[in-house]
Amino acid sequence: MQAPLTLVGLVDLDRPRPSPPKDSPFGADPAIVIGYAAEPVDVPVEEYDVLLTAARDAPRPWVTHADPRAAADRLARVVAERTEPAVALVQVLRMGRNMGPEERLVAESLAYSVLQGGAAFRHWLATTPRGAARPSSQPVRLARCGERLTITLDRPWVRNAVDAATRDALCEALTVVLADPSVARVDLRGDGPAFCSGGDLSEFGTSHDPARAHLLRLDRSAAARLLRCAERVTAYLHGACVGAGIELAAFAARVVAAPDTRIRLPEVGMGLIPGAGGTASIPRRIGRHRTAYLALSDTTLTARQAWSWGLVDEVAPVAGPAAQT
Repeated sequence: MQAPLTLVGLVDLDRPRPSPPKDSPFGADPAIVIGYAAEPVDVPVEEYDVLLTAARDAPRPWVTHADPRAAADRLARVVAERTEPAVALVQVLRMGRNMGPEERLVAESLAYSVLQGGAAFRHWLATTPRGAARPSSQPVRLARCGERLTITLDRPWVRNAVDAATRDALCEALTVVLADPSVARVDLRGDGPAFCSGGDLSEFGTSHDPARAHLLRLDRSAAARLLRCAERVTAYLHGACVGAGIELAAFAARVVAAPDTRIRLPEVGMGLIPGAGGTASIPRRIGRHRTAYLALSDTTLTARQAWSWGLVDEVAPVAGPAAQT
């Protein structure tokens, strides 16, 4: 009889830590390793997926939490309840250490596609109310002024949720940028009360062929296009920046967040992992440990917290597109 898998390991780093030999390399081990301590301690950080401490303003890769043991216990419950997406998340993040950003996007899409056929995602689909589709004939607006192009997500009635039409329009806009070197600056904005509330839930579960969805995701990847022109892009965030709303923005060379910005990665709770490039873009800014914490905990980061982590570069009022000249 095969022994059950150990899928999470909680390590009290305030106590002497034994170092038993591992049965498999850390990158291949499915167990999620979470360390916690009152103060940051000198440990081989690459052997951990999340590091928690009570110390204020803890340095990367540590995450400050008032009660690190309670936070570790909560993450362990998330892993128990959403095992497949949690394990897939940390393994994709681990693999990313040895991959370029383009390869990370492929690995993310493969894992996302597998999870689309999983029991956790099917359960989420069956138990989560979702509204009807509310499409737009022009989900993305372009405005050119000299060397500057403003790309504005324009479905404010759904907080600029990204449906297939929005994704395709954004890809077309970024393709223009890549083809036109005279566009020296790109401003990425969102109209209405929020920059982007993530993927449009009305379309979740409509693809019944995960393998085909993987190929489509790679072919129509706004993330891949943003990656190729990132040095010219500034993203201006406000309101809700959920899922794709932060995953895409994090590719930009500069990210400015209004004080009301709120950032979340909710995908693990849906039985998935970030699928709009978040496992490639966000770790480049905050590291894989903090990315894992953000995704596993479904915590909400304020603009100031995101700035302290390096997820955004500046906190400042963000004027609406109409105010730009």
